[in-house]
Amino acid sequence: MQLDLLVTKFQDKDEKAFETLYNMYSDSMHGVIYNIVRDHDIAQEVMQDVFIKAWNNASTYSSKKGRFFTWILNIARNAAIDQTRSKNFKKAKQNLNSDFFVDIIESNESLDNQTDAIGIKGFVSKLAAKCKEVIELLYFKGYTQKEASETLEMPIGTIKTRNRKCISELRNMLEV
Repeated sequence: MQLDLLVTKFQDKDEKAFETLYNMYSDSMHGVIYNIVRDHDIAQEVMQDVFIKAWNNASTYSSKKGRFFTWILNIARNAAIDQTRSKNFKKAKQNLNSDFFVDIIESNESLDNQTDAIGIKGFVSKLAAKCKEVIELLYFKGYTQKEASETLEMPIGTIKTRNRKCISELRNMLEV
């Protein structure tokens, strides 16, 4: 089924369309969420919530503003970040050992394979090193711009500018 028609049916509350979109995107969403929360059970729970939220707010999606995948990916990313900021999550992670932090941004190879279901890893790997590090922190690891600024020891304005520029470069690659 054509994606535009599928999304329209999803917006019209067609359960079959929901199921199809879920099957298409759940692995990618789970991978993105997992890279932020670092717990498969929590990632699964958040992913379920993301699809329910998308279902309940389907009318807010507009193809004029971007692709459906990008829309739902932003919902997933924001939900995962919200989860990491919740009291229960912080309480559960208070006594983490160093293994939790081992693979935070060593290279683009550390991206979970599930996040590459649409091939984005290949596009990110073509970016300049300065773009890769910003994109990985902000989008694959769930850092805020302030956290990325502190981690990379750059002014927040530089992070924001670089993020816009790098996303623009990714969009250009995808249009070709």
